[in-house]
Amino acid sequence: MTSLLPNVHMNFVTYQPIIKHPNQIRKSDCITRTLSIGSSNTQIRRPIIRCNLNSPPKSKEEAIRQAKTCIISTLEKPLNNPKLAAGKLKKLKQPRFRVEIPVVDDSPESLSQLALQVFDEMPLKKKGSKVRVLILWPNAKLTEAANKLQFGSVEHADISKLLNIGDSVNRVLSSADVVVFLTPEASQMEVMEAVTNSLYPKPVVMFNPRWSYDDEENNLGDFAGFLGSFEVVYSFMGLEVRGLLSKRNGVVFKCVRDGVLSGERWSVLVEEEEGELKVVSRFKTRPSITEVENVLYNLMAVNSPITKSAKFLKGLVSNVTGKK
Repeated sequence: MTSLLPNVHMNFVTYQPIIKHPNQIRKSDCITRTLSIGSSNTQIRRPIIRCNLNSPPKSKEEAIRQAKTCIISTLEKPLNNPKLAAGKLKKLKQPRFRVEIPVVDDSPESLSQLALQVFDEMPLKKKGSKVRVLILWPNAKLTEAANKLQFGSVEHADISKLLNIGDSVNRVLSSADVVVFLTPEASQMEVMEAVTNSLYPKPVVMFNPRWSYDDEENNLGDFAGFLGSFEVVYSFMGLEVRGLLSKRNGVVFKCVRDGVLSGERWSVLVEEEEGELKVVSRFKTRPSITEVENVLYNLMAVNSPITKSAKFLKGLVSNVTGKK
């Protein structure tokens, strides 16, 4: 079974989903807001749960809520940008966002359910109308599974059928306000780039790409500029580091709050003995596996009895020789 997380296979460090069981979300972690959706004649009130975005999720359900909240907040502004309505597009940057959630079950049924939970009935409007979302799936099997579900405001298409961007394809794309690449494959990078460029200036979301971040750095250099144009608005990656005498679990986490992309850092958190996660380092950009490895190994070394003894002995030598 293939995880849709960026996987890294090394001797000591591996990325893995940290969510192990569906703990119930505490009331203190979420705020329930009621939003009105519908025409001026009919108002449908739907509860929207805004979760605590300051810390990693404790369950799969909370991760989905966090990711959905981040997507909604980052799409609200570009969908209603007055520059779009005025035709002032000369210097406008196309909104491109990326989301990564741990997924253990990557079956068509499971992925289509995930898409339903995240993208269906989003409380987003454009010029007073409900936003139309188009999900592009990597193959016909996933597209078929998604079409079996009851999506309210989401259309589905097979990206492999968009290899030749003609009039019929343009009609499919032009009808959408937001386009989502859901679990795209590395082999489809060229068509993804062509579709994204043809959608300008509409927002595009890349959700759970199937390639690893290691592959992205080492094997997808020809598309580095394209991939780098996507801002990560939500990423949650479980990790584990094994030393000679101990093992530590942790998380690499980024969560954009209130739609503000600038200034949000990547956090590395490690599980304490009592089970709580503690921030041990922050990065301005996505940390490489080597950087994460160094952070965790240094932390383990500080807390290692052998290392403490070595430090103490070194201090004794310094006191005797007078050297610091």
